[in-house]
Amino acid sequence: MEDCRITAIDVRDVRFPTSRTLAGSDAMNQAPDYSAAYVILQTDGALRAHGMTFTIGRGTEVVVTAIHALEHLLIGRRLSEIAADPRGFWRELTGDSHLRWIGPEKGVIHLATAALVNAAWDLWARAEGKPLWKLLVDMPPEQLVGCVDFRYITDALTPEQAVELLESRATGKAQREAEMLRDGIPAYTTSVGWLGFSDEEVQRRCRTAVENGWTHMKMKVGGSPGDDARRATLIREEIGSERFLMMDANQVWDVDEAIAATHRLAEFDPWWMEEPTSPDDILGHARIAREVAPVRVATGEHCHNRTMFKQLMQVGGLGVCQLDACRLGGVNEVLAVLLLAARFGVPVCPHAGGVGLSEYVQHLSLADYILLGGELGDRVIEYVDELHEHFVEPAQIREGRYVAPDAPGYSIEMHPESLEEYAFPGGRAWR
Repeated sequence: MEDCRITAIDVRDVRFPTSRTLAGSDAMNQAPDYSAAYVILQTDGALRAHGMTFTIGRGTEVVVTAIHALEHLLIGRRLSEIAADPRGFWRELTGDSHLRWIGPEKGVIHLATAALVNAAWDLWARAEGKPLWKLLVDMPPEQLVGCVDFRYITDALTPEQAVELLESRATGKAQREAEMLRDGIPAYTTSVGWLGFSDEEVQRRCRTAVENGWTHMKMKVGGSPGDDARRATLIREEIGSERFLMMDANQVWDVDEAIAATHRLAEFDPWWMEEPTSPDDILGHARIAREVAPVRVATGEHCHNRTMFKQLMQVGGLGVCQLDACRLGGVNEVLAVLLLAARFGVPVCPHAGGVGLSEYVQHLSLADYILLGGELGDRVIEYVDELHEHFVEPAQIREGRYVAPDAPGYSIEMHPESLEEYAFPGGRAWR
């Protein structure tokens, strides 16, 4: 591994005016501007690394400020020190007693943590000359488990149990890796069903998706019952009964409303209902899951941390785990949730509705499947067909599947021109 010292951190507020096209619109976020608090790690060598946290416009400056509050914990560190004790590194970054008071491990400070932790992993993968997913799958079980902070989750999974779990799933690992390199990992598209699109635009996008080989598609719901049913009818007519349709309410309903709405929409055969109520309502999710079965409940993009995921799994509150690469505190905490999901038998289908998230989560799902196995038919990664042109190594889709990335790093580096043009508020796109 090429060693180096982190000497400086460049932090950018980057915003894309997606509100002009209503790409990304849903029942809770009517006109988002997909954005990022973006960091560049400078080193004393040739390497530099990149990380970001996804945001949707106003408030990105708050996350940028939080990153500055944490950056002193990285500046001056050697990569070899981080790689020798990833768990200790993560705990120190999340353990500042002053900053824990405004968290802990949730909200703005945790979003800032994710940007820096993900950048550190990008640096590590680049130094090893591997894509991030390959760096993870090449680790022996003890080393991988050594990346995870098990505090608050040992009542569900201990480090010793995690090692045993990984060892028990090792059979077929080489074959699963070869399968992913050959075929890629299945994906679904959300770009057909943004809530702000006209019926004509939805129809056009559905037809294009079918022509391009997509088998799984998602629509936004949570408008009026009549509008939801009309749009679901329209989409089903376009995609047919043999393809999978998922629905996403983006937290807009109370518990009783979510149950009633899911029952109304059940005639359209949704594979899952996503974020049916407040992301913090663990018992509410458990009740919804019981009462709307066999429709699955999917949630997780707004789950703050591994502790919440643990509780949701313990009470049966989710049938699909939709972890977010930035809402959690970076790769270390993602690994904790992947291990918990395997322990509870819950498929992981990461959230990727936002700039850079597809680039991130392809690595996480590849590592999940190769390391832990399970039914591939239950795993589909979200794909949103917006803004990939701004990345040096954008996510690639072939016949409805992510192509396994092969470039070293975490695939999150943006083109310098994009960083300049969409810098807020002074970039050309905003002037």
